[in-house]
This record gives sequence, structure tokens and C-alpha cells, in this order.
Amino acid sequence: MLKKIVAFTPLFGAIMFPLIIPITISKFGVNYGILCALLISLFWFIAMLRTSEMPH
Repeated sequence: MLKKIVAFTPLFGAIMFPLIIPITISKFGVNYGILCALLISLFWFIAMLRTSEMPH
């Protein structure tokens, strides 16, 4: 199960980030778009660190 999450995390972020930010900017403005980009990238980075696998 963890291997699927490890494989899915970068893919999910790479697809969702460019989709969510322009929608947020067009509906709510640039300030909220920047805030949304910051929050999404922060949570994505944390998820990538939590699910990363280090070689032995």
C-alpha cells in the first residue's frame, strides 16, 4: 500500500498544482492564488518527505 502512495504523491502534485492555481487566481484574485500556491506546495513538500524512501 505504501508503495502506491509513494508513486502517487509526485504525480498528484504535478497534475493538481497547475490546475488549481489558475482556477483560484481567476475566481478569487492573485493574492489568494499566491496563498493557495504556497499552501499547496508546502503540503505537497511535506507529503513528499513523509513518503520518501531512502536507499539502503
